[in-house]
Amino acid sequence: MTARAADRARYDRATAQLDAPLAIVDLDAFDANADDLVRRAGGKPVRVASKSVRCRALLERVLARDGFAGIMSFTLAESLWLARSGFDDILLAYPSADRAGYAELAADPKLAAAVTVMVDDPAQLDLIDASRAGGDEVVRVCLELDTSLKLFGGRMRVGARRSPLHSPAQIAEVARAIARRPGFKVVGIMAYEGHVAGVGDAVAGHPLRSRAVRLMQAAARRELAARRAAVVAAVREVVPDLEFVNGGGTGSVQYTAAEDAVTEVAAGSGLYVPRLFDNYTSFSGRPAALFALPVVRRPGVGVVTVLGGGYPASGAPGADRLPVPYLPEGLRYDPQEGAGEVQTPLLGPPADDLLIGDKVWFRHAKAGELCERFDALCLVEGDAVTATVPTYRGEGHTFL
Repeated sequence: MTARAADRARYDRATAQLDAPLAIVDLDAFDANADDLVRRAGGKPVRVASKSVRCRALLERVLARDGFAGIMSFTLAESLWLARSGFDDILLAYPSADRAGYAELAADPKLAAAVTVMVDDPAQLDLIDASRAGGDEVVRVCLELDTSLKLFGGRMRVGARRSPLHSPAQIAEVARAIARRPGFKVVGIMAYEGHVAGVGDAVAGHPLRSRAVRLMQAAARRELAARRAAVVAAVREVVPDLEFVNGGGTGSVQYTAAEDAVTEVAAGSGLYVPRLFDNYTSFSGRPAALFALPVVRRPGVGVVTVLGGGYPASGAPGADRLPVPYLPEGLRYDPQEGAGEVQTPLLGPPADDLLIGDKVWFRHAKAGELCERFDALCLVEGDAVTATVPTYRGEGHTFL
């Protein structure tokens, strides 16, 4: 029996009394992935990206482990909710236009101490001040650096379009503007190199493209390491007591952590290891988050139909954004139908061994987006479900 077949047998036994659709997290795999992130971080704390987890119980579990510290959140409303829930170190990774949220933040000393907001434009400070509604708490601010690699005099850009602050001079000028402005304090710098951390460099069947990605990423790491060090030095001249410099992501943890200028790294997807993280040479993890759909039809030889399945991930549309049929091995989508809104036909020899009511296990393309489809996660240890915990959705929250 292969390791994957053994996992399927475990998951089927663990959930034998539960009806699909359902989602699980294999805690043995989750914990092993957490240990691997800590190892790769080389002694620097790992800040957990909540958008990749979207479950309070699992955020609590990983933050109780040595090597993890703090949350990187994705909306202001989520940040405030987490702070009220007892989390006390929350970095909001994206600028917000949530006026009501800023009013709450500026009026509550506990929230203002726990949450740091993201800024890359003085106009964002104007919005925050206009939202205060009398609240006079100092708002903790993090500056975001654009990590994109610019080539040929800036005519070619590789990397996400995020912050407009690219050079040390640009980010230092914004730091000075904030330092002169009452009601705000610069406490950190964030630089997420998504073109390194979030792009696989070993795509099956594409050796030339994979080599080109590796060459690009090596050049990007060198360029960013030098520029990030210069940025940190420039900002420290304005803010000597800077608390943190955050960088990285699951795919670049060990490289980012090796930079002297970086004080912490961020990661989240590496806990669940969705399918988009299969194509990396820098690390390998164990798939920990899966969902099961029930077989409801057997249309013919080599075909079964499961209920649901059309759960595409965000990003540029493509086949790599679809969940992948994982267990039993050997199933594939019908190219004329793909993953359906209500039903999904699956092709392949294993279909003939599946009965009505059997489970087919899938891996989502990305990590936390799976939790937008399910109210709860069944936590599996060995071959038993030992707990069922709510996702954000199960607690009544869909922040985006």
